[in-house]
Amino acid sequence: MRILLTGANGYIGMRLLPALLELGHEVICCVRDKNRIPLDQETLKRVTMYEVDFLKDVNTENFPQNIDVAYYLIHSMSVSTNDFDELEARSAHHFNAYAKAASVKQVVYLSGIVNQDQLSKHLSSRKHVEEILYEGDFHLTVLRAGIVVGSGSSSFEIIRDLCEKLPLMIAPKWLKTKIQPIAIRDVIAFLSGVLLNEKCYDQSFDIGGPDVLTYKEMLMQYAKVRKLKLLIISVPVMSPRISSYWLYFVTSTTYKLAVNLVDSMKLEVVARDHKLQDILGITPISYEEAIKRAFIKIEQNLVISSWKDALVAGRFSNLKGYIQVPKFGCLKDEKQLQVSNPEEVLDHIWSIGGTRGWYYGNWLWKIRGFMDQLAGGVGLRRGRTHPDKIYAGDALDFWRVLYADKEEKRLLLFAEMKLPGEAWLEFKIDKNNILYQTATFRPKGLWGRLYWYSVLPFHYFIFEGMIRNIAKAT
Repeated sequence: MRILLTGANGYIGMRLLPALLELGHEVICCVRDKNRIPLDQETLKRVTMYEVDFLKDVNTENFPQNIDVAYYLIHSMSVSTNDFDELEARSAHHFNAYAKAASVKQVVYLSGIVNQDQLSKHLSSRKHVEEILYEGDFHLTVLRAGIVVGSGSSSFEIIRDLCEKLPLMIAPKWLKTKIQPIAIRDVIAFLSGVLLNEKCYDQSFDIGGPDVLTYKEMLMQYAKVRKLKLLIISVPVMSPRISSYWLYFVTSTTYKLAVNLVDSMKLEVVARDHKLQDILGITPISYEEAIKRAFIKIEQNLVISSWKDALVAGRFSNLKGYIQVPKFGCLKDEKQLQVSNPEEVLDHIWSIGGTRGWYYGNWLWKIRGFMDQLAGGVGLRRGRTHPDKIYAGDALDFWRVLYADKEEKRLLLFAEMKLPGEAWLEFKIDKNNILYQTATFRPKGLWGRLYWYSVLPFHYFIFEGMIRNIAKAT
C-alpha cells in the first residue's frame, strides 16, 4: 500500500512510521525540513522524503502521485495561543488540494474527542479541521482521542513532572474533570487498523482506553505505580492564567501549550461509544498498564519520539536559516584541545545535556535555565530524548540540534533560550585529533553586546572547564 504520512517527525508520526513499515507498506513522509527527521540510515533507505509546508501556497508540481492512504497528523496548538485555529484551518484547506492532486483514496485524521456543546478553542479547531477535511475529494476516517499516554507524550510527561516533583499539590477544580486516556500503542493500532477498511469510510470514531478517570485519579494512579507519596488538595478557584503558569513552571511544557491545555481541561473528554473497537477487534489496555509500559521504554532508553523534539516546543519554528554559523558581526569564545582518544571524546559530546549535564558548572547552567524560564523561555526542563543518541532537530535542554554527524565528528547546537541575539555552540574534532569548541553570539543591538560582556567572566570558567572535562570524562 502506498501511504503518505504528514507530520512524520511529530510524536504520533514517529510512532506510526515503524508500524507502517513493519506491515510492509511503502511510506512517503511529508515534513517541512527533511534534514531534521531523527531516523537511522536503514530506516531512511526504506522511506521517501518530501518537503512540504502546508501553511504556504499549494504547489503540487513535485508532489507524490497515486497515494492510497494519507495520514493527516498536522496540529498547531503549541505554536500560538491566539491564531493557531486559523493556521490549522489553512493547513487543512491546502492539504485537501494536495490530496486531490495525488488521487488519495482515504485520509485518516487523528483529532480530539468533541462530544460537548461548549468546546475549548483547541477542540473547536480540531472539529473545524474535521469539517474541512470532509469537504475533500476522498474517503475520510476520523479518530477522536483524549489524552494519549506513552513515553514522550506531552500528557504523560506533564503528569510525570507533577508527580515526581511535587509530593503536595494545591490544584484547581479542573482536577475533578473526567477524561478517558488511551495508550499510545492502542492509538497506533487504531490508526493502522482503519487502512482502506470500507467500514470506516466517511465516519468519525471516538477511541479511548477502558478507564474513565478524573485528572486527580490519573495523578494518584501514576503515584501508585511509581510508589510515590502524593497529597492533592483541590481549591475551588484558580484562574486559567494562574493554572497555565503553574503548569509552565512545574512541568516541561511550553507556556503556549499550557494555556491551550488548561483551556481544554475544564471539559469532559469521554468517548460516546466503542464502535471501532468492535469493527477492528482491538481491546485497549488500562491506564495503569499504559504507565508501566511507558516506563519499560524509558528504563531501556527506547523512547522513539518525544513531543519536546517538535520545533513548536522551542523558540523558532524554522531553523534552516541558522545551519550556517555566521562569520561577521559576531562575538566568539573559541577553545581547542588535543585529545588522545577521539572516539571516546565523541561519545562524551554526544551525551551532553539532560541528566548528564554540561560537564562543568552544572549549577550555573541550572541558574541560567531558571532565569530563562522566568523570562518565558524553555529553560532546562526539556532535557533530551535519549541519553547518548542525537539527531538533527532534537531538543537538548534550551538548545536545538542543528547538525549531528558522528562520522564527520561534528555537533552544532542553536540556542532557544531568551537572548538579545542568536547563539550557536559547536563541537568538532579534526583529523589531527584536535577538539574545537566554539561559542558564537550574534548580538542584536547594544543590549546584545552588553549581555555578552556581562557574562564573559562566566564564559571563561564554564567553557574552559567544559572542554577539559569533555576531553577527560569517563
